[in-house]
Amino acid sequence: MSSDYTHQPPEPAFNADGLVPAIAQDVVTGRVLMMAWMNKKAWQLTHETGQAWYFSRSRQSLWRKGETSGHTQSVADIRLDCDRDTVLLLVEQVGAACHVGEPTCFFRSQVADIREPPVPPSVLSRLREVLETRVGRSPDASYTARLLSQGTDAIGIKLREEADELSVALGDESDERVISECADLLYFALVGLTSRGVDFHRVEHELHRRFGVSGLVEKASRALPHEETSE
Repeated sequence: MSSDYTHQPPEPAFNADGLVPAIAQDVVTGRVLMMAWMNKKAWQLTHETGQAWYFSRSRQSLWRKGETSGHTQSVADIRLDCDRDTVLLLVEQVGAACHVGEPTCFFRSQVADIREPPVPPSVLSRLREVLETRVGRSPDASYTARLLSQGTDAIGIKLREEADELSVALGDESDERVISECADLLYFALVGLTSRGVDFHRVEHELHRRFGVSGLVEKASRALPHEETSE
């Protein structure tokens, strides 16, 4: 990670105890994952290794995220707020961020009259994890296992069917029907990725890469040779 910098990055404004709060945020989904503390050594190790390092006030020792659980944080970017007294780590999280097994430490809502729990940003990632558990299982175990056993051709047929049903629903059917058909299409798309062994995070990263890029420019960059000369 240190090779990404052309100059020595400014240090945080550590407090009287030599610490600074550090917030970890998922670089793809934007989900806020956790908050911990850094001292100067943790700050340096995070820059040098590209992995998130923190300082435990209770143990008075350094620790690397995932060193015992395997739930690591690869650091994509490090930012300081305007006063340099808070660190923001943009990370690629592997597994649960919270030590109790939750995807994020901020999983308890304090809004008493909330009607529906918020849908987590990574709901598709969670579905992908469930689909992974169906790989290699008996076709009688679940509908997903049956689809996976039939291969990509059968999955492709279902994808085309669902895409057509969504197209029809968009025309003159209810919003609820459109939502249902869209969910079906996304499900079958993820089953297809699972069948191919393609990690859904690669799709998320591709979408993330396209932010800030003109759709016309991006599409032109992927044009086939015969398309470029068709006119």
